[in-house]
Amino acid sequence: MPGMGRGVNPRQMKQAMKRMGISQEEMQGVEEVVIRTADKEYVIKEAAVTCVTMQGQKTYQVIGDAEVRSRQVAKEEAPGIPDEDVQLVMSQTGVSKEKAVQVLKECDGQPAEAILKIMSG
Repeated sequence: MPGMGRGVNPRQMKQAMKRMGISQEEMQGVEEVVIRTADKEYVIKEAAVTCVTMQGQKTYQVIGDAEVRSRQVAKEEAPGIPDEDVQLVMSQTGVSKEKAVQVLKECDGQPAEAILKIMSG
């Protein structure tokens, strides 16, 4: 049978894809791709990304090694406490930034409550 045991000719493949209305384009300059699920993040650094367009629909193919992270860890790293609140607690109590953030977390982000807790403790 013709073609058995040999690789596909890239030029013929490209022509066949064009006849079927399929285009393929490699994205340049991709630094990382992040896929988030409810409880995990898949971070693919230096990913090779190809966009395939077929019948008006785009499909992205991502190639690379994924680092899987827990979403809970990501949430803990960025608790949403404004920097102004941290600075206020630090200036009023003289504690370190780490201590101010810790007490603000314990006080649900309330600076006045955090200041009182530090001053009374």
